Amino acid sequence: MSDRQTDRPAHQGTPGGSRDPMIGRLLEGRYRIGDKIARGGMATVYEATDTRLDRTVAVKVMHAGLGDDEEFAARFVREARAAAKLSHPNIVAVYDQGNDDGSVFLAMEMVPGHTLRDTITKESPMTPARALALLEPVISALAAAHRAGLMHRDVKPENVLIADDGRVKVADFGLAKAVSADTTHTATGVLIGTVSYIAPELVVEGRADARADVYAVGVILSELLTGQKPHQGETPIQVAYKHVHEDVPPPSRLAPGLPAYVDALVARATARDTGQRPADAGVLLRHVHRVQHALAAGVREDVELTQDLTPRPPSSDAGVAPPRAREGDTAAEPYDADEMALLLAPSATPLVGAGPEVTATLTGHAPPAQPIDVRPAPTPAPTPRPPRRRRRRGPLLLVMALLVAAAVGAGAWWLGWARYSSMPSVLDLTQAAATKKLEAAGLDVELGTPVYDDDVAAGRVVSTDPGPGSRVLDGSTVTLVVSLGVEEYALPPLKGLTEQQARDALEEVKLEVGLVRERYSEKVPEGQVIRSDPKSGQMLRPGASVDLVLSQGRRPIKVGDWVGKEADTAQAALEKRGLVVDRTQEVFDDEVPAGIVISQNPPSGTLFRGETVTLTVSKGPELVEVPGVRAQGVDSATATLQAAGFVVDVQQASGYLGLGYVFSQTPDGGQLAPRGSTVTIYLI
Repeated sequence: MSDRQTDRPAHQGTPGGSRDPMIGRLLEGRYRIGDKIARGGMATVYEATDTRLDRTVAVKVMHAGLGDDEEFAARFVREARAAAKLSHPNIVAVYDQGNDDGSVFLAMEMVPGHTLRDTITKESPMTPARALALLEPVISALAAAHRAGLMHRDVKPENVLIADDGRVKVADFGLAKAVSADTTHTATGVLIGTVSYIAPELVVEGRADARADVYAVGVILSELLTGQKPHQGETPIQVAYKHVHEDVPPPSRLAPGLPAYVDALVARATARDTGQRPADAGVLLRHVHRVQHALAAGVREDVELTQDLTPRPPSSDAGVAPPRAREGDTAAEPYDADEMALLLAPSATPLVGAGPEVTATLTGHAPPAQPIDVRPAPTPAPTPRPPRRRRRRGPLLLVMALLVAAAVGAGAWWLGWARYSSMPSVLDLTQAAATKKLEAAGLDVELGTPVYDDDVAAGRVVSTDPGPGSRVLDGSTVTLVVSLGVEEYALPPLKGLTEQQARDALEEVKLEVGLVRERYSEKVPEGQVIRSDPKSGQMLRPGASVDLVLSQGRRPIKVGDWVGKEADTAQAALEKRGLVVDRTQEVFDDEVPAGIVISQNPPSGTLFRGETVTLTVSKGPELVEVPGVRAQGVDSATATLQAAGFVVDVQQASGYLGLGYVFSQTPDGGQLAPRGSTVTIYLI
């Protein structure tokens, strides 16, 4: 019996937990819902069976309540139809859309495998050749969509599926726009367009075209090359602010040795000025092919390619205020202000333009009186000076004015400058060195809450309050914030834990459960962890996925029915399966030939490795010695043979007078023969 493997998603309920009411339903009389595959902000994806076409599909079901709004449902249908028009080998096909008693759903192509996020977690940072090989089919899929007038709006590693056979497919084309803050069913934390990959123009103006997808691909390329997102922050709004005001850093800053033209490709794709960015994914794909050819040729420096890819310096800060999309551009459908609030949720900081109802829905409380605007403040127009009127003043007034000015200047110097000093910079110093430097400057020191930081080593200063260069009074208190270093956690030992215990242990160190598989084990009891991938003790970043292998208990071994078969054959087969064979019970049997199994225990069913099967084997009929009856009378000879268990056949020898005495016998006396067999005697 071969090993059985069961793969099920990490979020599936544990045995005995609450059952998902969707599992087992038959949607629109066609799609039989099976195991849960994934859960997102607006929908849950299930493996399902299309009973009409007898094929496995993925069914995406909107969360309860989202489909109740008629406007939302209509938008969802429109976007589903648009996505269904895309036919490309690297795009997850959309088969069907429906609404079954309020359950709005999509039926899509089933792609068994994993996401690009899993690959980033396990392989990044990676070589440029590997990174572009992964992204080329993604860009090709986006190029096809852009040619069809459809933009994705939510390009991120989680929406890139990598099948078990290596095929790369992009999912959720055009679906991000299907949820709007206009509905009243928006929940805190729903993201329309993940903020880590959002283009600056979406943040500033709430509208974008195909170049927003190009920007997201550039951010993913940077993440593949460096192993981390280029813009990070404690809240989504901080990340969005960086997208608007900061360029994506060159990947070579974290991955030294990258060719300059690879840095230039990332810079071109993520240019904040949309005019410097490739117009769509088709243009970006041509750039990628040029870089791939250079990498395949082993070119380390290509000045012409680097210059071609490097964005030209903008004439103004166009990256901060990107141009608006043209009216009537189907790929530039604007996001309204409430949708932009959703784009940056969850955050307790509201956005300019988002109504208070939306902000309250997202954060659970009313917004502050003055919301933070992520857009740059406009330059105020200079205030015109009134014309000066000439006045004549006498010498006395002039002297008095000079004296007053001198007094005021001296006072201002004392109050505004002499009593203050400049806050020294102690960034990246050890705590002890920073404290010594600040105390030497006449400042008091207190410690703030330490923070994790990817760039500042543990024990060194990340920030100060006030910051470096600030004007501080002598004796002021400076708060030091010290780095805890890169936030990493050792994967705890999981072997022998139950699935729920393993989940709890991973949650304590901010790790997540990935794929859960089941295997038979002769040593680990059923329901306990056999092993994990990665192995325990490995240092992992928060949010990293850990795959688990759970025990199904001992593997059952089929015994089979061996009655009537050769005992040697049965023994060899059973021992090969890991069972022990007991053949000590051998009996005579007048009907079953020797060496054949008469009976077995257990008669069938399954056992576990090392358990015993008892075989009762026939020794054939019992053999007895034939009595010698030569020269005996026929009656005496017959009685003797019958008493020994034989059947007697009397024959008259030819040529003799018929005296009635035994002349010969077959078999001869003294030979062994089966009890009950025939002995022939010949009379003279």
